Amino acid sequence: MNDQPEGIATDVGLVSVALIWGVNFAVMKVVLAEIDPLALNALRFPLAAVALAIVLRRFPGPTLPDPSDRIRVLSLGLVGNVAYQLCFIFGLDWTLAGNASLLLATTPTWTLVLSIAVGHERATIGAILGVVVTLSGVAMVVLGRGDALAVGGETLAGDALMLVAAVLWAFYTVAGRGPALRYGSLRMTSWTLWVGTPVLVLLGAPSVAAANLSEVSAGAWVGIVYAGLLSIGVAYVLWYRGVRRLGNSRTAVYSNLVPVTALLVAWLWLGEVPTPLQLSGAAVILAGLTLARVAQSPGSSLPWASIPAARSDEVN
Repeated sequence: MNDQPEGIATDVGLVSVALIWGVNFAVMKVVLAEIDPLALNALRFPLAAVALAIVLRRFPGPTLPDPSDRIRVLSLGLVGNVAYQLCFIFGLDWTLAGNASLLLATTPTWTLVLSIAVGHERATIGAILGVVVTLSGVAMVVLGRGDALAVGGETLAGDALMLVAAVLWAFYTVAGRGPALRYGSLRMTSWTLWVGTPVLVLLGAPSVAAANLSEVSAGAWVGIVYAGLLSIGVAYVLWYRGVRRLGNSRTAVYSNLVPVTALLVAWLWLGEVPTPLQLSGAAVILAGLTLARVAQSPGSSLPWASIPAARSDEVN
């Protein structure tokens, strides 16, 4: 009798995660209108680091990784929470929120490609077809705006950075598979977040010092808290609960709601009206992602998801 309420709570939590992440793209676009990208990272990441530290105290386990894993965890922290975040924040600043969400949603496809390359996954016809379909949708989204065809188009640089961010996150996912299986996703995510946060704070400190924070609107401060505390801290916890109770594949289905939510919010809130070609591209991307996931080889332990959901392997 208790399973049904627990299952409903899990579903509600995962839908909430998709909404939080989908809205986050628009929230950050609004905040970036008032705050420099580096300053935004320096302000929001300490909130996320503290939130995960509080949550992690509830889970027994090692305080630090084994000595043999520390260099790897350090490297993953720099890739997943410094290089990725720099590409993400500047890419989002230079493109549309809708574009950013769709391009970052290709992370599972890049994860599959890298996993096949290193032998974690078996190349199947369905998986390869899913990759091709997804990349076709990406081309439709990027080229769907008339100005994107010209060199220097106003969103082209941002679109390119978002694709690089997706590849970096995929690399983080594949390279971190071993430690994540040994220590659990939540612990690995926390450790790598703590590696990246001091670097992001140092990089953003000059921008924070140069900014007149007294002139930042109350709405922007709410957005900073949302982007740090909700989109990383609270959302991660809800996602991990879903992975624990439903498994990777069933949980990953909810990530398809993220770009759909982001497109709708950007349309209604920011006035980013997608072209028919971009809407078609969004549908093609979602179809490709679904096809690639369905075609995932049996018995794989690959952590499927998008944005930070790509970290959704088993939680110990």
